Amino acid sequence: MNEERQANKKMSDVFPAMTAFLGRAGGANMAGDVGVKGCVHADKKNLRVADIMVRDVAYVSVPGTRAKILEVFRNRQISGVPVVKEGRVVGVVTRSDLLRKPEEEQIALLMRKNPVTVSPDVSIEEAANLMLTHGIRRLPVVVGDEELVGIISVADIVKVIADMECEMPVRYLLRGEAPAVWDEMPLPVAGRIMELAGWKAAAVINREMELVGIITDQDLINAAVVSERTEHSDLSLGADEDEWTWEGMRDALKIYYSVSKIELPRDKKVRDVMIHDVVTATKSSTVSECARKMHRGRFDQIPIVSSMGKLLDMLFDRDLLRIFFEGGFK
Repeated sequence: MNEERQANKKMSDVFPAMTAFLGRAGGANMAGDVGVKGCVHADKKNLRVADIMVRDVAYVSVPGTRAKILEVFRNRQISGVPVVKEGRVVGVVTRSDLLRKPEEEQIALLMRKNPVTVSPDVSIEEAANLMLTHGIRRLPVVVGDEELVGIISVADIVKVIADMECEMPVRYLLRGEAPAVWDEMPLPVAGRIMELAGWKAAAVINREMELVGIITDQDLINAAVVSERTEHSDLSLGADEDEWTWEGMRDALKIYYSVSKIELPRDKKVRDVMIHDVVTATKSSTVSECARKMHRGRFDQIPIVSSMGKLLDMLFDRDLLRIFFEGGFK
């Protein structure tokens, strides 16, 4: 319930801007032309999840280890997968979970249990609602007893928006946030900052405050190394142990075990792993125009710049989903 209130609050923050847009567009009678109703192909909102979902689903199973997750992420270039046990969806694991628990090895302890799922018969409008309400990027598509038959992500819905010819400027979807890091910043420091701030991506600026790149959690995962070290634990077998006597130490047994941990290389800086060829947009760019850029480039965000190329804001793909709701917002 708290997540839902927070999601609704974030979306309600933009109502003043939307009201101003309606006024410039010709008053209250124009309300029906904003959001999906203002799109040339508004009927696409009635598409079903089954129409656009991915059927060849990448997933991992429990029991299993982090190594399998990393393998799937890198091979399929994705950021999250359902977790399956005996044919049933029991969780979801994402890049953020790996970075949040760098020393955890088992999928069962890395995954988020009881994920939000969706039926293939649900409309994409309803799927978008679930994603915004719960703050998630993907929905496992299930039938019957949670049997996995597909997956739908924000990117799949953005692809639809790209074809809807929505002419609303993205300025009314912006959050007023421009997460950024310095290109000379050590990679572990940037990773920690992004983790603490909850950023999945950040613009990269240089000493002259120029936009020179973008870095995402996918770039961090790709650059990460798995370090191995050996630790030990003292296990006493003496029933009469007394920590103050030599007698009580006679049966102490030292157990050695291997510990692995995901680490970001200390000898690399942000500029070494960032994306250099940055695609940008302006506040006057349209919703569908930005959706097409995201779909073609397979990225989740676009830096918003001024006519002089100065970084102003960041448009995230999830923000585009708001057009499905009356007046452009839920």
